[in-house]
Formats: sequence, structure tokens, C-alpha cells
Amino acid sequence: MVFPEELKYTDQHEWTRIESDSATIGITDYAQQSLGDIVYVELPEIGTEVKKGEEFGVIESVKAASDTYSPLTGEVTEINEDLQEHPEYINQSPYDKGWIIKLKIKDSSEINDLMNSHQYQEYIKSETE
Repeated sequence: MVFPEELKYTDQHEWTRIESDSATIGITDYAQQSLGDIVYVELPEIGTEVKKGEEFGVIESVKAASDTYSPLTGEVTEINEDLQEHPEYINQSPYDKGWIIKLKIKDSSEINDLMNSHQYQEYIKSETE
């Protein structure tokens, strides 16, 4: 499994790439492997206000449906429309082609609550033991 160092992570298995006052969000390699083959992604509308820790969409796989939760509070500025036709991008490339939404960050102090790559890997170990 891959956990890029430049990303931040949540205990709900979302990743966040911070760029100035913007955040790109997706699910981790660990999450996509746990879900199995992804067949559908429900995305929020652009302009939707999301709050840290609240659901913003659903990912359906051959195994189960799983909610996605926002790591930060903000406004959805972009959605990955390619996922409508190609939800498998999340399985193939969770950190690049498989990103889900982009947010304009409302409260940058929330970034401090996210885990770094090492902390997230330790969290997974403790969850699977």
C-alpha cells in the first residue's frame, strides 16, 4: 500500500492534499483495497457546504456501500466528473485520477487535526491488530 508523505489523512480513511486555501480529497489506498472493485460514486454538487467529519458522498463497491466524510470544513469547488463514467479510477489511482472533490478551506486550523503519513500507517496497524 502507498501513503504519500505530502498528504494528510483521517481515521475514516480519506486523504487530503492541501494547496494554499484549497484541498483535494479522496479515499486512501487502504480504503479502496478494503472496499474492493468500486462500481459507483455519488458526488456532491459544486457549491455544497461541507463540515469536517460530515458525509459528503457515497462509494459503492461489489462488496458494500461506504460513506465518504469531509476531513475539513469548506465549500465544494470541483468534483471529479470522470468518476461518473470511471469509478474504477479510485481503485487504479486513488491519489491521482481517483480524487473525489476539491474544497475551498473555511477553517485552516482543522488541518492540524489530520494525521501525517506515518501516523496514519500506525493507525491502520492498530485498527487491524
